[in-house]
Amino acid sequence: QVQLVESGGGLVQVGESLRLSCAASGMTFSTTALAWYRQAPGKQREFVGCIATSGMTNYAGSVKGRFTVSRDNAKNTVTLQMNSLKPEDTAVYYCGASSSWYCALPRSWGQGTQVTVSP
Repeated sequence: QVQLVESGGGLVQVGESLRLSCAASGMTFSTTALAWYRQAPGKQREFVGCIATSGMTNYAGSVKGRFTVSRDNAKNTVTLQMNSLKPEDTAVYYCGASSSWYCALPRSWGQGTQVTVSP
C-alpha cells in the first residue's frame, strides 16, 4: 500500500526558510504526481503546490514565488522548499499522491508535519 512520510517541520521566525521532505513507498513513484497541502487550525485543508511526472509545477497564489516543489525519482522523495515564511503559513503540511501522472486531488496522504512561523 502507498505510504507517505513527511519530515522537516518545526518552529521558525518570520522571513526564515524551511524544507519539508516526503518519502514515498508502495507505488511507482516516477509515474505519480505529488502534491503538498496544508491545514491551519479551524480551516479546511488547502492546496499549496504540486509536481507532475514531467516536472511541471503548479502553486497556490499565496505561496507562488516563495515555495518550490521538487522531486527526486531516484530517492522516491518530494520536497517543499519554503522561503520568506509568514505567520499565515503556520499549518500542518501534508504530502499527497495522486493516481495519475498529472496534478490532481491526491488519493493517498501522509500523516502531516507541523510548521509554525513565529512573528
